[in-house]
Amino acid sequence: MRFVRVVTPFVLLLPFAVSAQVRQEGEERADVAPSNWSIGIAGGIRTELYAGEGNHTRAIPFFGYEGERFYFRGITAGYHLIQNESFVLDGFLSGRLDAMDANDFGRRDLARRGINRDLLEDRDDSVDAGVSASWRGSAGEVQLELKGDIADVSGGYEADLSYRYPMKAAGLLITPTVGVSMLSKDLANYYYGTLDEEVARGVVSYRPGSVTIPYVGVSLAKPFAQKWRFIANLTYQVLPDEISDSPLIAEDTDGVGQAFFGVSRSF
Repeated sequence: MRFVRVVTPFVLLLPFAVSAQVRQEGEERADVAPSNWSIGIAGGIRTELYAGEGNHTRAIPFFGYEGERFYFRGITAGYHLIQNESFVLDGFLSGRLDAMDANDFGRRDLARRGINRDLLEDRDDSVDAGVSASWRGSAGEVQLELKGDIADVSGGYEADLSYRYPMKAAGLLITPTVGVSMLSKDLANYYYGTLDEEVARGVVSYRPGSVTIPYVGVSLAKPFAQKWRFIANLTYQVLPDEISDSPLIAEDTDGVGQAFFGVSRSF
């Protein structure tokens, strides 16, 4: 069986899942042509994470390129430093699309916790640089990814360890995945805690510190009409108490799910 690399996203926003499918699609065709282009569109939904946000929906276009060394997959650009049948080492740059507009928080939800929404700052997107190492064999694939914020938005870093086992059934490429992501305290504090400038205005101080987040997921891919492909991804994260207890997170949120569906065409 020929195994295909698939990245299960840690972050819950749609573009990361799209990037994973572009990556999978490109590597499936790696033995057909030395370089490949793909374009597509996808839409998805994430269950409520931040207080008063409600379910988060998004639709985006995306495109990918797979060369012998260089690749571009949605919001990730990388270079194969080492590449053979059983081991791949990449260096990459990737967008972190975890931004949250302060106005998107629910005013009443925050008020019940003694927080004035007008005193909050936006959480911004960022850019990460990192390395990814993958080991693959007949029992599946293990991947370790390390990346850090180079735009100095949070100043934090993330480590992700995952296992996946691609399989084919009824014309579908099905890839179940289990993994765990570890966020540094700077990264977790920025996106899930309250900031120093907010605390200075009277917002309650909350800093989750470094956190570990386990997740499970499954990716589906189905080719049709020669150059077209249907893609889908389902992911569920179990949130630790350090995140779920944050005053910025929706009440009784112990986990967050995401689903997306899309189509792509290769060239």
